[in-house]
Amino acid sequence: MTAGTVAAIMFILLIVLIILRVPVSFTLAFAVIPILILTPRVTPLMLLQRMMVQYGSFILLSIPFFLLAAVIMNEAKITDRLIRFSRSMVGPLPGGLGHVNVAVSMLFAGISGSSNADAAGIGSVLIPAMEKEGYDKNFTVAVTACSAVMGNIIPPSITMVVWGGVMSTSVSGLFLAGFVPGVMIALFQMALVLYFALKRGYPRDAGYSLKEFVLSFRGAILALVTPLIIVGGIVFGLVTPTEASLVAVVYSLILGMFIYKTVSFNKFISLMLDTAKLASIVLFAVGCASIYGWVLAYYKIPNFLVGLLGGITTSPSLMLIIFVGIFLLVGTFMDSVPAIVILGPLLAPIAEHVGIHPLHFAIVGVVSLAFGLVTPPYGLCLLISSEIAGINAMRPLKEVGLFLLSMLAVLLLIIFFPSLTLAIPQAFMPELFL
Repeated sequence: MTAGTVAAIMFILLIVLIILRVPVSFTLAFAVIPILILTPRVTPLMLLQRMMVQYGSFILLSIPFFLLAAVIMNEAKITDRLIRFSRSMVGPLPGGLGHVNVAVSMLFAGISGSSNADAAGIGSVLIPAMEKEGYDKNFTVAVTACSAVMGNIIPPSITMVVWGGVMSTSVSGLFLAGFVPGVMIALFQMALVLYFALKRGYPRDAGYSLKEFVLSFRGAILALVTPLIIVGGIVFGLVTPTEASLVAVVYSLILGMFIYKTVSFNKFISLMLDTAKLASIVLFAVGCASIYGWVLAYYKIPNFLVGLLGGITTSPSLMLIIFVGIFLLVGTFMDSVPAIVILGPLLAPIAEHVGIHPLHFAIVGVVSLAFGLVTPPYGLCLLISSEIAGINAMRPLKEVGLFLLSMLAVLLLIIFFPSLTLAIPQAFMPELFL
């Protein structure tokens, strides 16, 4: 069979199964079955071996540990401390709690690395608080869900760890490259919150108090240094990403069990079980996506796409815009982890062909896939936030759309101005640019 025929069969079957609401992990595995039947040279044993090779990636071991660190931090009530600190900084602005929501999401993203943990942990506290202060439910859900996507962008990001493991891209470089885009998204979202606050008359949270700022900072300082320990340790070569994930677990456990004393031993065991279930779902998706991606690579689909898309344009910026369209489409019905495993190796040769730096390509991909967390039918952060608020997930789409436009503005800026993503890694890790 030709590369075009194989690609058509696998992509069409993938779409049909997704429309039929088959879970994405199983969809990726089932979509390979026709190729096994039609092509004897591809055997089930080869696919199983490929899956085991993917699971053997040392860096993927960090995923369950980063997830465990996130759930321990949530249980340790660190969210409450971050909220108090954020209120002391941005609460006095018009629409204070909206700004607090965005600021806390940015700070918590640097601790958890998970957008879902962000939406659940912060949403459960701030959504009821914002409703009590008279904020519209649609706006409340929109700002909570859209700010939560920073968990996938600001380091340490589990999505970046997966990208680094699949694409053999420096995770340290990815962490450094994601910092500026993440902060830009926060600033653009806060500008939009200010617009809504002035238009709708949302209240200020409290007057500014230097004493409250100092006290809240003292209460949150141990949590705030978490990303410095993790990212700093990786960037300066003290630990690998996998070792850093273990450091994150130990540090969060010390905070929860011995300093804040909010996590008991029995609760820790329960959190480990919850994390094991969650991690198994993520890693099963990685395994199924790896065999799907391997079959595409086996039939040289990436080379086929290089010839197809490479003839359209040789401009890195225009090619990245094409990539964004693909990532946005796939992200609406698929989690970022399997999307990365499939699309990363598929599009990387094209990116290399037109001269896009691997870190720039990665950050554009990660930010683009983050849109899928708040766009139906997948939209997991939107679903979580809507469930907390007790409304249908389709209701806040107008407000969500405005927040997505602000994110799209940031995405276009990092496409046309690569230095926004590459300046920091180039300063700290020049060897990645030789």
